[in-house]
Amino acid sequence: MATTLNRSKGGQFALHAAALPGNPYDGHTLATVIPDMEKMIGNELSRILADAGYRGHNAPESHKLRVFTSGQKRRLTPAIKRQMRRRSAVEPVIGHLKSEHRMDRNYLAGEQGDAVNAVLAAAGYNFSLLLRWFRQLLCLFATLFLTFQSRPMPQQPA
Repeated sequence: MATTLNRSKGGQFALHAAALPGNPYDGHTLATVIPDMEKMIGNELSRILADAGYRGHNAPESHKLRVFTSGQKRRLTPAIKRQMRRRSAVEPVIGHLKSEHRMDRNYLAGEQGDAVNAVLAAAGYNFSLLLRWFRQLLCLFATLFLTFQSRPMPQQPA
């Protein structure tokens, strides 16, 4: 499960969700996840901030020095330290996926069922954010329409 680090007005969207077969160690998933994410977003990842489970990672060679884990002491600039504090914004997204979008329990069989469940949970979460944004936009348009409709028309001089 991966999200952006930046705050956005619409909410924290889920950018990548995948269920890898077996039970791989967190740090061993970066070799497959990083190229998938770059292909999906169409841009190169400048920095990857992860929890301590990704220590001793197997990231591709081009990203070896771009992965920062919690508890790391070396190569941390003040900007990276500030961003590491922002890393905790990923945890609520994971919690919402598990509790409200059925990622806590998988009712689909097999490895394909695991993969489909992860992707559909992330898609459902993103659609709920979009629906909330569309609801706010509709309320704004309705308010503007009602204020213009209730305003008396100015009288033109004869």
